[in-house]
Amino acid sequence: MYPIKFENLYYEKIWGGRDFESFRENLPHGDIGESWDIACHHNGMSIVSNGYLKGKTFEELIKEYGTELLGESFENKEFPLLVKLINSKEKLSVQVHPSDEYAKRVENSLGKTEAWYVVDAKPGASLIVGTKNCDKAIFEKAIREGKTEEYLNKIEVKKGDCFLINSGLVHAICEGVIIAEIQQSSDITYRIYDYGRPREIHVEKSMDVIDFNLKPINASGKKLVSFCGYEKGILCASEYFTIEKYVVSSEVSENSDINKFFIFTCVDGKGTIISEDGTKMDILKGDSILIPAKLGKYTIQGELTLLKSYV
Repeated sequence: MYPIKFENLYYEKIWGGRDFESFRENLPHGDIGESWDIACHHNGMSIVSNGYLKGKTFEELIKEYGTELLGESFENKEFPLLVKLINSKEKLSVQVHPSDEYAKRVENSLGKTEAWYVVDAKPGASLIVGTKNCDKAIFEKAIREGKTEEYLNKIEVKKGDCFLINSGLVHAICEGVIIAEIQQSSDITYRIYDYGRPREIHVEKSMDVIDFNLKPINASGKKLVSFCGYEKGILCASEYFTIEKYVVSSEVSENSDINKFFIFTCVDGKGTIISEDGTKMDILKGDSILIPAKLGKYTIQGELTLLKSYV
């Protein structure tokens, strides 16, 4: 096997923009809000874009290669993650995602815990992470009276900031950012407030799943450990995934893990991934690459910042 790259699946959104053009040359027309870059979901299925497996769907790949691809701990299991980029020219809706238990019972789906890494941010850009000065009764009344914004915890952000958004936490991406989002493989969203746009609001389900005791987990500014040629450290860890940050100044060599896959997402700079057999592939800003469980040794060379995600 070899490091696998997939085609970008683009989605036009009413809040989307054109900022992906700063590092992508394949952007379609329209206001593009999302790029699903590693996905095995009925709303978006990745297709291999490199090597001898080019053209195969991710689903076909899993059926054909199974644990060789995903790792021995994923035998007969669905692919658990979805990796995307988000570009917001306008505010996204204020929303919440359900837990696994609620999503399975009500939607026959996985729940959704996610992490945000700020790839780029315009001056003054912000994110909404959690609520403030309210309980369930106060917040529900505010929703019905159009006063939701008074109770939202808004945080100004910059490039490199990172937040873990657990299911049940009220959140929203505001205008002027590009976010790398690593999440459970789920597409269930309950809108709480949509700034007057004529889209469906899900007040009842939202109130079912919001946990007002939850606090945002700010993983920004975590100290990295220095090694020869690179730095790395854990940004956030949950029961659903772990994300490490690598800042490579020259190169880093590692081995794959027969029990699990890795995903590298390049959030700055560029480099090359070299497999043990000498196979090389470029990794550029915005790229996400799947490292198969049975790949073996690989080396990443260049000057680049990476997120390494795994379960």
